[in-house]
Amino acid sequence: MIISFDEAARRKVLNGVSILARAVKVTLGPKGRNVMIDKKFGAPKVTKDGVTVAKEIELSDPFENMGAQMVREVASKTADKAGDGTTTATVLGEAIYKEGLRFVAAGANPIFVKRGIDKATEAIVKEL
Repeated sequence: MIISFDEAARRKVLNGVSILARAVKVTLGPKGRNVMIDKKFGAPKVTKDGVTVAKEIELSDPFENMGAQMVREVASKTADKAGDGTTTATVLGEAIYKEGLRFVAAGANPIFVKRGIDKATEAIVKEL
């Protein structure tokens, strides 16, 4: 078990979020690009589906993998509930995490940041 509380751990988690998001972002929209996924067994898989790309990414560093797992969960839940929009959800998830981390690094209370994100989410869902 590895436990870390410092800035280096937060940076690694952010790096994992960014690695997964970069891999998924290229599939965004009608002009999105295909991603080739190397499978351990069988032929490589070519897809333009963001959640498929997200599910295949496993990072060796445990903290980076935690970050990737958070964004993977965003994509999976979006696929389960809406059936589409997984790439957009991934992009938004990365942006929310980056900005939240920036506020915490500047001294904001993490609980208040989370509450603000929750309030903003409620307002957006209400408008939709």
